[in-house]
Amino acid sequence: MRKCSLDKINSVFSEISKEAKLYLPINQNDGSAAYKEWEEGASWSEALNTVRSPKDFFFPQMENLMEFKTEGKNIEVIDTRSETEDFVIFGVRGCDVKSFEILDRVFLTEPVDSYYASRREKGIIVSTACTKPAETCFCKTFDISPEEPEGDITTWKTETEIFFKANTPKGEALLEKLSGITEECDETKVNEQKEKISAIMNKLPLKDLRADAFGGGKTDEFFNHSAWEELSGSCLGCGTCTFVCPTCQCYDIKDFNTGSGVIRFRCWDSCMYSDFTKMAHGNNRLTQKERFRQRFMHKLVYYPENNDGLFSCVGCGRCLSKCPISMNIVKVMKKIGGKEA
Repeated sequence: MRKCSLDKINSVFSEISKEAKLYLPINQNDGSAAYKEWEEGASWSEALNTVRSPKDFFFPQMENLMEFKTEGKNIEVIDTRSETEDFVIFGVRGCDVKSFEILDRVFLTEPVDSYYASRREKGIIVSTACTKPAETCFCKTFDISPEEPEGDITTWKTETEIFFKANTPKGEALLEKLSGITEECDETKVNEQKEKISAIMNKLPLKDLRADAFGGGKTDEFFNHSAWEELSGSCLGCGTCTFVCPTCQCYDIKDFNTGSGVIRFRCWDSCMYSDFTKMAHGNNRLTQKERFRQRFMHKLVYYPENNDGLFSCVGCGRCLSKCPISMNIVKVMKKIGGKEA
């Protein structure tokens, strides 16, 4: 484990950015935080989390996949990808780091999504422990540690110092480059901070939320539950929850005619939309109840059934804070997973 004074944090950022693009949470004009490329003078935000998750770095909201040029009956397929640069995402919270594992199981399973795989190979994750968890946090429900988040490097920040622990070969290589700024240290202060974070988590409103009632093999138990009608009744179908969610992976692929050729692009989609997966025959989920049910059944039943019990939710709390009618996965878990039939 290594450390340095917080007075040197800009030197740390500068050193990292010499060989890779560096992104970190930076305050925006509206008071929120967003991941932006670091430049001299930029400050690391104190916000617990960004509004948009760092999912964008590996699975962007929109990306061009290829182009087609046509001349008569001849079609030329053009690969528009450029080599992905090395990059570092700094200050990632434990919930968001866990979301990458969930996405990996989708995009790195055969057939591998080469666009996603290239970015994962080039990216380095530097996580940061949560010293001030919010009332909307429930990562512990899914066995995620805010005290010691995963990542290539884990960091802990006190009032005066920042501590670094490498967890992977990528992390070890990066931390070695910071050896001139950091120094060896023991884990005493880090352990003290872990205990403080754990004490805070044990006082949060959602500390007792459990996912034990859910998981693979529960489709018959929950699919026809009487509460779906009530829970979905107020849902606007706006898709906000899916766009702020770090684990949602639905997308659509479309072709755009430029007049001189065709651009094929991929963009995020939402299972909450009435035209989601709509084809010539129509839509297989005609009601908001069916679309609402699909989202939460996937998170809590379908995904864990196909992924060794891993849930497709990380308890980041974004859907709790951003849903315009305050409908979220916590309410669904309490209602559907309770004793009420």
